[in-house]
Amino acid sequence: MAQSTPTFKELIQSPALLLGFGFGSGLASKGPGTFGTLLGLLLFLPILVWSETLAWTILAISTVAGIWICDRASKILGVHDHGGIVWDEFVGIWLVLLCLPEQNGWYWLFAFVAFRIFDIAKPWPISWADRSVSGGFGIMLDDVLAAVVAIGFIWASTISFNWLF
Repeated sequence: MAQSTPTFKELIQSPALLLGFGFGSGLASKGPGTFGTLLGLLLFLPILVWSETLAWTILAISTVAGIWICDRASKILGVHDHGGIVWDEFVGIWLVLLCLPEQNGWYWLFAFVAFRIFDIAKPWPISWADRSVSGGFGIMLDDVLAAVVAIGFIWASTISFNWLF
């Protein structure tokens, strides 16, 4: 099935596509990465609030599994790093959420906005990883790097402007 975008029926028939396309959030015609990030945030917050240990465990498993999920989804589609593959956005936002200075609505919003900005803008080294590393590992790597940069930005902003929060 070498095509650019699967149907929802095809997602349901393929676990790699269903997960890769973020349970359908990656099928959004505009901004699939943003929709994927939003769904990832909404799915993860209850887990994070309930058990940080469980949240870290899910992140670790999802990161490793994501290499296979993203690689398999891109091979099924015949397109490297298709915009609708948003499992990497799930993992990216989960990492940012776990590393926030505090768990509250303002920081969750800050995490969402900062992660999306760095994932879309792709400053170096994110842009290097996006261009230079292939396969499922490459698809995952640029979003993990965007998460790390977003975490640094959030912490630097918090330290510099602690009166805002």
